[in-house]
Amino acid sequence: MTDADLITACRQGSGRAQKLLYERFAGLMLGVCLRYLRRREDAEEAMLGGFAKVFRALDQYRHEGSFEGWIRRIMVNEALGQLRRKEPLHLAIDDLTFDVPATAATAESQLNADDMLSLLSELPAGYRTVFNLYALEGYTHPEIGELLGISEGTSKSQLSKARAMLQRRLAAASQQALSSTSSPKELYATGRY
Repeated sequence: MTDADLITACRQGSGRAQKLLYERFAGLMLGVCLRYLRRREDAEEAMLGGFAKVFRALDQYRHEGSFEGWIRRIMVNEALGQLRRKEPLHLAIDDLTFDVPATAATAESQLNADDMLSLLSELPAGYRTVFNLYALEGYTHPEIGELLGISEGTSKSQLSKARAMLQRRLAAASQQALSSTSSPKELYATGRY
């Protein structure tokens, strides 16, 4: 069943179509919500609230652009609302210092997607939110400013600080991975020598 067929059936009140729509997009949308919310329970709550809004607003979808993108915007807005309720969105500039210098992330870091999501989830709420909106969702700084009620400059600053913090943490993770390897032969075999 195509997205258009599914939308038509949902608009006609088909419970089966609603179930299929949910099953088709739930995993992906939970992932979206998890990038904004630290706790899985909060992300699941945001996703369920988002799907309730999707079903109520299906008549507003005009088949312009991707249906998945339309659902994603609803989920992002729902996750941001949940974030505002559950976790303070500290967007203040802080002067954190780190022992590990900022370096460019490389393929040798050997991090998988779960490791990267874990690093993202450890960022302060403001950094994490702006990074997700800009780097993963494709929002512009003016759009982020409007969504979060901050200036465009604050959005840019938060993104810069988020990137620097992620680079430091990626470098630290890479160094840790290198130090856990026991021999030069293993380093050479993995291409990290």
